[in-house]
Amino acid sequence: MAHQSLYRIHRPATFADVVGQEQVTKPLEEAAKTKKIGHAYLFAGSRGLGKTSVARIFANAIGCTENDLYEIDAASNNSVEDIRALTEGVYTLPFASPYKVYILDEVHMLSKGAWNAFLKTLEEPPAHAVFILATTELEKVPETVQSRCQVFEFKKPTRAVLAKMVAAVAKKEGYTLAPDAAELVAMLADGSYRDALSVLQKVFAATEGKTLSRPEGAPLGREAVEAATGAPRREQVHALIGALASGERDKALAAIGQAAKADVDMKLFLELVLGALRTTLLIRYAPELRTELQSDLGADEFAALEKFAAGKDITHTTMLAFLTAADRIRYAPIPALPLELAVLELLGGE
Repeated sequence: MAHQSLYRIHRPATFADVVGQEQVTKPLEEAAKTKKIGHAYLFAGSRGLGKTSVARIFANAIGCTENDLYEIDAASNNSVEDIRALTEGVYTLPFASPYKVYILDEVHMLSKGAWNAFLKTLEEPPAHAVFILATTELEKVPETVQSRCQVFEFKKPTRAVLAKMVAAVAKKEGYTLAPDAAELVAMLADGSYRDALSVLQKVFAATEGKTLSRPEGAPLGREAVEAATGAPRREQVHALIGALASGERDKALAAIGQAAKADVDMKLFLELVLGALRTTLLIRYAPELRTELQSDLGADEFAALEKFAAGKDITHTTMLAFLTAADRIRYAPIPALPLELAVLELLGGE
């Protein structure tokens, strides 16, 4: 399993396999069924959302075989000569398919001259040619090109969608992933399916050979993800939340200092702190969510946060101070500084 990436093994093969992009897959599936095929499509969205996977699925759905499918990386084939070579080949008939499909990835990297050479073909393509352009930077694709394409925007998946996908892939690979572990993998992936599976692969690689130390069938917990990825540990987050819950300024500052000394990503640490603060407040103010939260968090994490919720020092003001810190951390020359400021604002800094 380690020899081939999980992303390749679990790459969606049909429209039904594609998670969370129904606004793209439904119209494409309908077009393939009704044979209302356009000549140019533009897929836009951040990296790792499955743009080229969907392009391949669509090519397959309209009857294009491997021999008539051309994948071009526009980042390295972006000159006028490259595009001229491509456009000359467009006019020859397909080998064994109704269509020749050209997938151009990172198409915004084409030079100005290359765009001009390509535009002529886009305006008057042969009947058998279908172009699928994929880009992470839609604004860099000329308006003249966008207007000749059907544009589809891929959405970043929610953390819940990613966590569900990660748990399902883990199961197929023979692992059980605890909900809090799947949640952390999803958070580390930052809205990318591909990155989520790369993180998961790291976790599997780090736990291979250690599976014997776990009881048969015991799930991989959050600790396994922390150890494999270097993500902030739960205890580091709890140390800060505990200090805030008891109103101890020195302990709160010390907890932030310890996390910084451990060289954790402070932006991610802050994100985990915000998640824990939110849950603490929900435990206190939304008793009807208790069962759901307990199942999502696992018994240990729920018990710890429930204890913090019993004190009254964590309030919506605490949440607000750390949300402000999240805003400030992007520009902070010292990443720990916005968190320390939040503590001083909440617990006094005389």
